Amino acid sequence: MSKKESELKDPREWVKDLDIESTEDIAVPKLLVDQVIGQKQGVEIVRKAAEQKRHVMLIGDPGTGKSMLAKSMSELLPKEELQDVLVYHNQEDNNEPRVRVVPSGKGKEIVQVQKAQAMIEKEKKAKSQMLIVFTVVGFGILWFITTGFSNPMIIFYSLIAAAFIFMAMRYTNQRNDTANVPKGLVLHKYDAEAAFIDATGAHAGALLGDVRHDPFQSGGLETPAHDRVEAGAIHKAHRGVLYIDEINLLRMESQQALLTAIQEGEFSISGQSERSAGAMTKTEPVPCDFVLVAAGNLDAIQGMHPALRSRIRGYGYEVYMNSTIPDSQDNREKLVRFIAQEVAKDEKIGHFSKGAIGEVIHEAQRRAGRQNHLSLRLRELGGLVRVAGDVSRELNEDTVTAEHVITAKTIAKPLEQQIADRYVERRKDYKTYSIKGSEVGMVNGLAVMGANSGMAEMAGILMPIVAEVTPAQYKNHGRVIATGKLGDIAKEAVENVSALIKKYTGEDISKYDIHVQFVGAYEGVEGDSASVSIATAVISALENAEIDQTVALTGSLSVRGQVLPVGGVTAKIEAAAETGVTKVLIPSMNAQDVLLDSKYKDIIEVVPVSTLKEVLDNILVSSPSKEGLLDNLTKFIPSSQFSNKVKKPSV
Repeated sequence: MSKKESELKDPREWVKDLDIESTEDIAVPKLLVDQVIGQKQGVEIVRKAAEQKRHVMLIGDPGTGKSMLAKSMSELLPKEELQDVLVYHNQEDNNEPRVRVVPSGKGKEIVQVQKAQAMIEKEKKAKSQMLIVFTVVGFGILWFITTGFSNPMIIFYSLIAAAFIFMAMRYTNQRNDTANVPKGLVLHKYDAEAAFIDATGAHAGALLGDVRHDPFQSGGLETPAHDRVEAGAIHKAHRGVLYIDEINLLRMESQQALLTAIQEGEFSISGQSERSAGAMTKTEPVPCDFVLVAAGNLDAIQGMHPALRSRIRGYGYEVYMNSTIPDSQDNREKLVRFIAQEVAKDEKIGHFSKGAIGEVIHEAQRRAGRQNHLSLRLRELGGLVRVAGDVSRELNEDTVTAEHVITAKTIAKPLEQQIADRYVERRKDYKTYSIKGSEVGMVNGLAVMGANSGMAEMAGILMPIVAEVTPAQYKNHGRVIATGKLGDIAKEAVENVSALIKKYTGEDISKYDIHVQFVGAYEGVEGDSASVSIATAVISALENAEIDQTVALTGSLSVRGQVLPVGGVTAKIEAAAETGVTKVLIPSMNAQDVLLDSKYKDIIEVVPVSTLKEVLDNILVSSPSKEGLLDNLTKFIPSSQFSNKVKKPSV
């Protein structure tokens, strides 16, 4: 029933053909693994890994379903009887508590029985204590009477003796009673399912187990060592799943210990702090036969212990998560189910109407950054679903509509977009850029914020770039001087532009110092997406050719004059439209990635370009210098060399 991507309607029209009224009509699968969207390979591997009890490493963007896949493994593991772990006092060595393993549900019973027996013994001892105390006091009174009431200090001394005897027996017995009661280290119910333990961000003690510090340590008041033992996540995950996201953030010592636990299937608990009295305590080995699911972004691999990763690769699977999926009939239907799942999970928001569903899927298209694809950054998309639900509830409406989703998109702007909006407002106030007329050496470049933030959305900004040419300070030693907190890649882009200008303008730029300024780039500039803007500004300054200020542009530039694709083109175009620009030049290879919101349809023109010649032809104001420059460029960059038939950008 799937259709070709090119045949699909706009999601807001497509949703009208669905045989549902709202998400209330969508059945939500019971198993978590069946709720995972767009990760077919990951689901297949997790099923295999669960069946064979193999470790898995999930690498990918945040919000793509790593934790959901990991949690689903606990539901898929082969049924096996869980075990309770008890820790006992070791009469031979107090600092080496003994460990006992019993079937699940039995541990709690044993602890309760031992506590009951200890309570009976305690009551017996209490009666014995009181009998001894009364005997001592009675003996003192009898002695006092036999002496003819002549020495009242006898009574006093007998009371003191009774008090000392009572206190000594009480503390001794209390210590002995506690020592004989085991501690339930890991306890389960009789019918408990395999455990799923999330140890993300856990410190060494929480991950590997710990021995609590004893504040008393002497005088008969100290807590028995076994009573201070605490199970770690690796022990709680015994015969279950241990999930660690951002595993590279674990210290190397913890990763090494984790590897040991995986290899041995058991790990002794000891104090994790050398300043703690627990550092002297070490239990017998505690079972920890778990399946490890490690996760992280792509850079997590670099921070992993090589031996730990080798263990996962050698005895398990590595999965690279999808961040987008093709925009098809089937995948759209999966996103509809995702919305229904989010509504069911939240339990506080209303169901989504057809119109609301269409708006959410349209937003998934935009956030994908590629035409004919849908975003799988579902955590962020789920945030939009919840905000839209909150808007609906605030208006006392039971069903979420398309208007609620549109409002939610305005309310739930990412931090980068909020910063960009204020950035634009500030620039408007101080008129740091121009969108009217023409200027020499000044071009409206486009950039994005949020490219390295780990967020699916990018916020576009207009970034004016100004070039000025002056005689070289030192003869035949002209330089290209760029200001604006440039990153390494941006600096390299400037150098490439200077090489291009030398070759294609025919101008001996060694006679000049070329100054390039990124106006208002207080946060710095990184990447090479401004290289075509830099080249345009510099060439304009060299040739004294005016640039149309109603045009903005973006694109990377090769040393051969080819305009190469860049990221965030949709966000850049929309930012240009918001500032009043009427035309935007983008790389032709990015044309298929443009998916503008409908409100920008009639206010901005998007022109794909393939070469520097095409850029200059579209942005320079007509003049004799322009025509001469284009003729010169044609000798070096034939338009047919890089130009391809491109699809018109979508809105």
